[in-house]
Order: sequence, then structure tokens, then C-alpha cells
Amino acid sequence: MRARAIPKLAALLPLVVLAACESDSAAPRVLVETQPSFSLTSAEWTAPVNIGAPVNTGAGEMNATFSPDELSLYFTSDRVGGLGLTDIWISRRECIGCPWQTPVNPGAPINSAGLDAGPRFSNDGHLLFFQSDRPGGVGAGDIYVMRRNDTNDDFAWGAPVLLGGDVNTATGNEQAADYLQSAEGGGANFYFNRMIGATPPEFFYASVSRDGETRGPAVYVSELNVVTATDQHVTIRKDGREVFFSSNRAGGLGGFDLWASSRQSSHEPWSAPVDLAAPLNTTATDQQPTLSHDGRTLLFASNRPGGSGGNDLWVSTRSPSDH
Repeated sequence: MRARAIPKLAALLPLVVLAACESDSAAPRVLVETQPSFSLTSAEWTAPVNIGAPVNTGAGEMNATFSPDELSLYFTSDRVGGLGLTDIWISRRECIGCPWQTPVNPGAPINSAGLDAGPRFSNDGHLLFFQSDRPGGVGAGDIYVMRRNDTNDDFAWGAPVLLGGDVNTATGNEQAADYLQSAEGGGANFYFNRMIGATPPEFFYASVSRDGETRGPAVYVSELNVVTATDQHVTIRKDGREVFFSSNRAGGLGGFDLWASSRQSSHEPWSAPVDLAAPLNTTATDQQPTLSHDGRTLLFASNRPGGSGGNDLWVSTRSPSDH
């Protein structure tokens, strides 16, 4: 019964993301900083590959993100061994291309007896955002941030801190944060979903400091939202010029599709979103995308044929274009 509920649950539980702290601690194993150029088309993406066992199981795996060095995978699952209905799990690998190891539940304070989901890193690896309906929040669901000094230690996170009222609200359900630490100037550096009552989730942005403090009211992202659709889970390239998200809006192939939009700079509005089509999208549900630190790998959840359970994690890669 629990497994059958997961596809619907996944659609309502987007994710979290990128931020920053002062690097006065152990140096993170980050990838070489690059600003590659990509074309906004599905043709450049490889056919998605199932991450496979032991990450994917007969349960539901979803709402995932890579650490900046891509050696840790944080994801959401309702598998046996958790503290709540969904927990955040962690898998490690020794190198890019090495197999993922058996996932570990980090326990408290990351996880609770509630719904804990949607982990997202800051670009420097010091901050972790996630969503939870645990006691102590202000709404139906809230976004929290955790900090660590040692970016190589997946079990060194401090206590979760509730983001301020510019993001979390008493009347809303806030989820799926994405933080643009490296975007060129401007205050719109924190994107997230807000759902009020029966209204479908919509995208908002706000300004959040390097310490995770909110600095002004959230703004509705009109160019990305469709008011009659469920739009969820943005992931933005670190230069702020490309965004991916999932939506059940008209024009897709399945229940949810992956969509993309671009802009010339973070000061400009987003272009009209385009459906990424096959092979990224199918007639099944393809959702909750997360872009890797270098912009070359797209991680997402799907219940397409060839998986292990209701929702599995899949990856697709691309190479920089010459334009």
C-alpha cells in the first residue's frame, strides 16, 4: 500500500539546494570550475541510465542531488530502515564512474518521524537545504538549512535551522529549494516551490545570504509558472542562465515531463519553457531534475519501464556545445 502511494507523493515532494559558507575549514573536493556552453535541446542528452542497485530498490527513490564533487548522492526514499514516511539517504562512491555503495540513513537530525525530503547542496558543500513537516515548523511543510565545516564528512551536519518568513509561511507548503551561490549579481538567488491549500505548487524566488538568512519577500516567477499546472523542482545552472524543472502542463509526453528554459544573464527574465522530449521524457512520469555542479549530468526520478520500483533515479549526460 505504501509503494502504490509513492508516485503521487513524489509529485508533491519536490527538493532542495545550493548555498555557501566561508571556506575556513577542510577544503571541499569540488570539480574544476568551468563555465561550459550548452544548447537548450534534448538532442545533446544521452539516453537516461538507471542508477541501479543498491541505490534503487523496490521502494521509491526520488528527490536526489549530487554533492559538488559528485562523490556523494543524497536522495529521498521510503525504503525500510527509515525514521519517517520518507527519509534522506546517502550513498558514496570512490571516483566519478565508480559504483555507488550501499546507502546509509544518517538518522537525526537530518531525518525525523515526519516527511524529510529534497536535499540540495550549496556550491561549496557547506550548506544543505531540505524540506520537512517535522514539529517546529510554521506551515504544512517548511524548508530547513543545515551547516557543516568539513565538506568531506557526510555525517558532520549541525542542527537544522528553519528558514525565515520570507520563504516559509504559515499558510503555505514550501519545498524544493535551489540556491544560486555563484550567479552574477542580483538578489534573486533562492528558488523554491510554494503550495497554498489546494492550489498547485508554483515557483517563487527570494534573496538568501551566504549564511542562509532570508533578505526580502518572495517573488512569483511568472515566466516559468502555469497556474493550471503543477510546476515543481527547479534546478538552475550555477551561472544562473539555464533552468530545468518538471511539470504536468499541456504539451508533455507523460504525467510529468522535464522542461527547460534559458536567459542571457541572471538579470533577465526566463525564456518560454520547452519540453525536453525523448529520450529524457517518456509517456511515464519523469520529474524532479537536479543538475550536477558542472552542468553536464542531469539526475531525475522516473517510473518508466526498466526500473526497480515505483520511482527510480536515472541519469543522463551531455557535452558542451561549440556555440
